[in-house]
Amino acid sequence: MTESETHGQPTAKPALFSRPLPILIFIVVAVILDQAIKIMVDRWLPLQEMVPVVPMLALYRTYNLGVAFSMLSGMDGWFIVGMRLIIVAFVLWLWRRTPGHRWLAHTGFALIIAGALGNLLDRFLYGHVIDYVLFHTQTWSFAVFNLADSFITIGAGCVILDELLMPKKAKA
Repeated sequence: MTESETHGQPTAKPALFSRPLPILIFIVVAVILDQAIKIMVDRWLPLQEMVPVVPMLALYRTYNLGVAFSMLSGMDGWFIVGMRLIIVAFVLWLWRRTPGHRWLAHTGFALIIAGALGNLLDRFLYGHVIDYVLFHTQTWSFAVFNLADSFITIGAGCVILDELLMPKKAKA
């Protein structure tokens, strides 16, 4: 298309993560990295013993039977698996509807899918999710989480930031 065909707007090049092969490679590498770390944590980190790394950061292996922050830990495992699959399908649907030039949103969707698949794989393999990162002070601690959770959080942040930075259409 020429600029005249796009109403004076130059056509944008599709984002890297709007193309199938880079998306697939990124997601596979991210899930492999997440799973490799979890295997090492499960093998070598003591269960529910804090291993200090630096002030306010420790490694702490625990098993999460629920979702983020152990919410829904009393629910049936298959309910949680089904819920995660629905969320993955919804994110994929949003991703397909997002224009190719919105690279930040596409990056966010790739991160969300990678994180969701990493935790979903844990649920299938072990019946729980392996968490191991703990931020804390002497009087407070954040929920224990893992790399896949970080992917999901950073991905959601990218999608939100993309929405906030998107030019607003003028009202008629």
